[in-house]
Amino acid sequence: MLLRSEKCNIGQIFCEGYCAIVYPYLFLVPLYVPRADCGFNALGLEPDFKFPLENVTIAQGRDATFTCVVNNLGGYRVAWIKADTKAILAIHEHVITNNARLSVTHNDYNTWTLSIRGVKREDRGQYMCQVNTDPMKMQTAFLEVVIPPDIVYEETSGDMMVPEGGSAKLVCKARGYPPPRIVWRREDGGDLISRGGPQGKTKVSSLEGEIVNLTKVTRSEMGAYLCIAANGVPPSVSKRIMLHVHFHPLVQVPNQLVGAPTGTDVNLQCHVEASPKAINYWTRENGEMIITNDKYQMSEISNSAYSVQMRLIVRNIQDTDMGGYKCISKNSIGDAEGTIRLYKMELPYLKSRVEDTETNYVETNDVRSSLQGPLREGGHRTEDADFLGGRPSPATSCRVTPHAIFLLTVLALAC
Repeated sequence: MLLRSEKCNIGQIFCEGYCAIVYPYLFLVPLYVPRADCGFNALGLEPDFKFPLENVTIAQGRDATFTCVVNNLGGYRVAWIKADTKAILAIHEHVITNNARLSVTHNDYNTWTLSIRGVKREDRGQYMCQVNTDPMKMQTAFLEVVIPPDIVYEETSGDMMVPEGGSAKLVCKARGYPPPRIVWRREDGGDLISRGGPQGKTKVSSLEGEIVNLTKVTRSEMGAYLCIAANGVPPSVSKRIMLHVHFHPLVQVPNQLVGAPTGTDVNLQCHVEASPKAINYWTRENGEMIITNDKYQMSEISNSAYSVQMRLIVRNIQDTDMGGYKCISKNSIGDAEGTIRLYKMELPYLKSRVEDTETNYVETNDVRSSLQGPLREGGHRTEDADFLGGRPSPATSCRVTPHAIFLLTVLALAC
């Protein structure tokens, strides 16, 4: 219902009771407005904005506020409008829209605040603080609603298995606003193989994009890949994708021939690469399986996701322990084995000790000349002169052979 409609305009509506608010967007909103004192500009002061309305960027789910400061308002009123949809949100201290998340407050002086609780994506847009002067005065600001990145799991790759030499396609989808940037990295910090460049295959620390194509995959590319999505709105998110590369076992033997003296312990080693995980064990050359006991100790040391080192310790070896030992690896794709031959080895210094003893006995034929008494500088012993017929000779009183020198050196090292 319109009263005195011939005078109705946005500069008069708050002074004339029932009227229609006519906004510059050419729409009518019938509204009851209480009468107010129309002599607000008796002093010639027009309302003006003290500060510009500031743009707001807020994460989805947080609360946003716009603050409008108007001086010399007098009898005029402040309205809040969502400019892009032309919807009236509030007039003065009254909320017009039926959105329960919106509220408006006034500090009883010159400040009006529009609050939006739990901001949603649809709240994004241009907001206007308007004073009903003639012509009207207004200022606008933009509400930007940003959304942290989120992985779209139903469209993202899961763990996968490919045979060595095959191909793999890794896909990672993410949503958010602004649209997230996706980067791929190896979890272990290793390099990725880029295959799309003009130089062919190149090693890089990271790749960008939703899709990574791997062709002619090698076992070195096995491992965990991280898809990381970020758009500047914390927190960034990631997903871990495990790439399994399957191949038959490969056994490498560093030392195929190992010698050791009886009574000692010997360590036999084999390096095994296999995927999926293999069953590894040791046997004698006659096929007898070796088990851990007081004689044998077996262990495995993992070097990577597909590589292990097999170790076999044979304790207190005897002549019966000499011969061949096999390290065997089997998985669902195939098997492989390596052979190590253990032989008896005599320590050289033991043989030299026996030879030295026999040589000294034959050459001197007198234990006193090599074992009795200390060597002294100057002169000779009387008993040596009597034994040699009065002709003392240093060469015969203490004969040092090359074998004796070797024996003394070995004994000194042993002590």
